[in-house]
Amino acid sequence: MIELDEVDGITVVRLAHGKVNALDLELLERITATFTALDTGPAPAIVLTGTGRAFSAGVDLWRIIDGGAAYVHAFLPALEAAFLAVFTVGKPVVAALNGHAIAGGAILAAGCDHRIMADGAGTIGVTELRVGVPFPASALEILGHAYGEPQARRQIIAADTLGPAAALAAGRVDELSPPEELLKSAVATARRLAAQTPADTFRLTKQQLQATARRRLATRPPDLDPQVSHLWVRAAEDGRLRDYMAAVGNG
Repeated sequence: MIELDEVDGITVVRLAHGKVNALDLELLERITATFTALDTGPAPAIVLTGTGRAFSAGVDLWRIIDGGAAYVHAFLPALEAAFLAVFTVGKPVVAALNGHAIAGGAILAAGCDHRIMADGAGTIGVTELRVGVPFPASALEILGHAYGEPQARRQIIAADTLGPAAALAAGRVDELSPPEELLKSAVATARRLAAQTPADTFRLTKQQLQATARRRLATRPPDLDPQVSHLWVRAAEDGRLRDYMAAVGNG
């Protein structure tokens, strides 16, 4: 489900869960536990990557459809916890996008400090509005922090995906790498970020940069989260998720 390696002193977290590393309850819980442990562990920096043709293709929608309301009510808090576990780690985190980073996968990438995308067939984008479900609050704040609110808003409304060259031009990723050099490039970047700044200074600076997003999450209107849950349950029950899966060839 998650593979941990050490490469040149950098911890590599590799999502290895099915064909496209779809986010289900169990994987989300493992992401949260892994990044929580790494935050206080000895690793100076982290690389987050995937396996096969995907970094992560986003939420496992079939689990949402099959599980219904009970699954949604467990899943959404786990989704937010995983996003925040990656986002709030006080160490440099580099995303090595080996393939598709879609919806929740794109948000995990946005939660990292630097994004390197393989110059191959992968795409990146937040497609939740095309699917027909709202974003949890943490996803919106992470996107706004990563890209600035105007660009984040454009991405969210467009609900599109971009290939490597277009993603670089649009600022969704920071650099491209040949696929065979991706991990090496990500590890080198993580090592550079960890070496150039004392760990305590990096941690505090990251907290300062995230202060607005964290404050808004802490003071969000309490009625919004139940509305998000309600619409995810409705999407599972009214057929829109099945229709979407059929439209993209997963019906």
